Amino acid sequence: MRKFLLTAILAALAWPAAAAEIRSEYTDVDLEKGCSTFDIATEGGEFANLACNGWRGYPVLIYQGDLRESVVYGFPSPGEHKWETFGPFNATGAKIEWRIEKDGDKEIPFAAIHRWHVSNPEDPDKGVEVLVVEKVGQIGEQQSCAVGLVMATGNPQANETARRIADEQVRTFVCGADERVVVGDPMPDFYRAD
Repeated sequence: MRKFLLTAILAALAWPAAAAEIRSEYTDVDLEKGCSTFDIATEGGEFANLACNGWRGYPVLIYQGDLRESVVYGFPSPGEHKWETFGPFNATGAKIEWRIEKDGDKEIPFAAIHRWHVSNPEDPDKGVEVLVVEKVGQIGEQQSCAVGLVMATGNPQANETARRIADEQVRTFVCGADERVVVGDPMPDFYRAD
């Protein structure tokens, strides 16, 4: 019996730990019903800042100004928001794909994939859609930033490419230091104002 028990214990120790499971869940952003305004322009320009419901208590903070948006997924860094957006006029889509890592009973969204509609300044009827892959800010870490940009217009593999960037790049990405992944050409200008 002892020999069997010892063999079972050694086999259990030698068995590799199960890899964490990664899956997607989707949430909708409804600016009229699912968001609260926490700041708005009273004079000197148009802007509004909204806090919206994300995945299971993770907020989505949408900063709107000058017909552009900048979005934070998860818990923001303390202090001033780092404005990240496309140069041309833009708006985000209604659906967010969250990449979630499940390890035992623990589930953590580590990436968000969000479709952006970006105008073409030279021909307003020919805008493009870009999937923005974002690092989700975690409590304590609080880093949220764009990790990848994937041209969705004319690209039937855009969703799979965005998921691959999320799964392979986001968790080790350092906001403000690492260079984001760009897939597609030409890509509208995207910047981060530090």
